[in-house]
Parts: sequence; structure tokens; C-alpha cells
Amino acid sequence: MIQVKNIHKYYDQLHVLKGVDLHIQKGEIVSIVGASGAGKTTLLQIIGTLDKPSPSAPEGRVNTENGIELKINGQDILTMNDKTLSKFRNLNLGFIFQFHQLLPEFTALENVCIPAYIANKSRNETEIEAKKLLEYLGLSHRINHKPNELSGGEQQRVAVARALINKPAIIFADEPSGNLDTHSAENLHQLFFKLRDEFGQTFVIVTHNEELANMADRKLVMVDGQISDQ
Repeated sequence: MIQVKNIHKYYDQLHVLKGVDLHIQKGEIVSIVGASGAGKTTLLQIIGTLDKPSPSAPEGRVNTENGIELKINGQDILTMNDKTLSKFRNLNLGFIFQFHQLLPEFTALENVCIPAYIANKSRNETEIEAKKLLEYLGLSHRINHKPNELSGGEQQRVAVARALINKPAIIFADEPSGNLDTHSAENLHQLFFKLRDEFGQTFVIVTHNEELANMADRKLVMVDGQISDQ
């Protein structure tokens, strides 16, 4: 499902990722934990195709260009141009962030539909699917409410529905419960496992929440730009 080999990332002279190797199976829920600054979010952004690995090291460093690999569903991400990559991302990957990033001027239903509209899917079919998702997530009574009319937990569930609208194979989540109260966080954590069991999605979750991290099929620990199983 996801194959990562020898991924490095530099920001000027700062070596954030130091040759990360990673393999994630279809239907797996994998958590990534570690101290702030360990490289968790940087890794998630790269394997989620939102950022690119460094193809070579800065002057004076060892060249890391040879052997770099990033494949998702058998597709070689590093050979795609921006247009192809954008289309691949929209159709195959879903994203959930700590701050839901809903568009405030649109209703819950409209926010959920946006990725499908970008993919040029039928408006009628998209709205039917979005309503199904919102109903599944217990939000059928909130479809016409705007984000500022929803609780934090409701906003995050709308963001989950938006991530699911194109039926992506993989969901990337960055501190998805970091901005929620304990009850809402627990509900969201259970939802991830319910979605995996019912729809077979793969989840890669960066979190500081130990309960969520320990619930995962596999917990990966990042220390100083490198990763290990725990």
C-alpha cells in the first residue's frame, strides 16, 4: 500500500528526516508518535504527497538521491508531474487535520462535497453520497449548518466526511483529536476503527494522544528524524 525508502528532508542546513524507511499494509491503522520536532508531521506531509523529499543533500552532505522511493498503491509518486499528482491525491488520499480547515462560508454538506466537485463528479450523485456520509457520522440534522454553528466534535466529523467523499484508499490524519475534548476525542478514535472495519481504509495517524497511538495496529516512534516500531 505505502512503500517508503531512504526519505530525507532538509530545510536549509536542518536535517529533519534522516533516511526513513516505511512499509504500510492495506487496511492497517498506523500511529506515528514522538517528541515535537522529531519529524512526524514532515513525514506525514511527504507520504501524503503534500511535500516532497529532498532529492539530494545540501553542499557538504552525503548525496541521498540514489535509492529514494515513495510508492502508494503501486504508483511511483516521485515521477508524477504536479497535475497528475494533484489528481492522484484528490482521488486516492484523504486528509484530516487538527484544525478542521472547513470553509466558513459553506454549509457542512457543501464542505463535504468540495473534493468530489474538484474531481468533476456529478453534483447530484455527490450530494447523495455526502448526505449518506453525514448521516453515517450522526450529522444528518446538521447538513445545512455552517462551521460556526457546529461544535468542535461536529466540525471534525464533517472534516472526516470530506476526507471520505472520494472513497480514498488512505486517510492521513495529523493530530486529529488534538483540538477536541476528551469525549469527542474518544468518539473520533472509535470512528477510525469503525471506518477501517467497514470500508477497508488504511489510516496513518500522527498523534500525541497515547490512547489513540496504542489502539493502532502498529505504533511507530520517531526520534531525531528516524523511525522505529514499538
